[in-house]
Amino acid sequence: MPVIAIANPKGGVGKSTLATNLAGALAWQGHAVMLGDLDRQQSARQWLGLRPPGLPAITGWEVRESTGQVRPPKGTTHVVVDTPAGLHGKKLQALLGLVDLILVPMQPSLFDIQATHAFLAELKEHPKAAKVRVGLVGMRVKDHTIAQERLQEFVATLPAPMVAAIRDTQNYVHLAAHGLTLWDVAPSRVERDLAQWEPLLAWLA
Repeated sequence: MPVIAIANPKGGVGKSTLATNLAGALAWQGHAVMLGDLDRQQSARQWLGLRPPGLPAITGWEVRESTGQVRPPKGTTHVVVDTPAGLHGKKLQALLGLVDLILVPMQPSLFDIQATHAFLAELKEHPKAAKVRVGLVGMRVKDHTIAQERLQEFVATLPAPMVAAIRDTQNYVHLAAHGLTLWDVAPSRVERDLAQWEPLLAWLA
């Protein structure tokens, strides 16, 4: 059962957008997907509550009444975890013991670049990280801008690959407000966005 964490200690980089849409993509592929939310804001959990019936199911944590512990529901084949900002130290170490892949969303700004560089350096220090595949995902990237060029230059110096660049569009905002993903609407509405996800899904596979 692959466990995929969406992680970056910096807040506001698009972790929940990436997590919810990844869960939707996997569900449409026929997988039994659980979306776990470790973030204090609980954006992904709230999104799950908005998801309309009749779409491919995405479940949340199953809570044991006796202990309060959480676990994936029985039959889950894929787990996507939305992690909190400020993920460092023991919390990061505990996460690395559970996950198989980490997607690191980042925006093309100096602050995101610095935070991502520091996060990858911290990851490298953990022995468990050697068994975890790490990929970068550019979020809210605008084509043909200086920021995009700087992001590409920076990524070229890192040990982790850039597996996708997600454009800056209101499609994600409108869909999230209704508990939807790119895969839940007519492809003609989001054709360009779906194309940007193809290399990311190929990398995961």
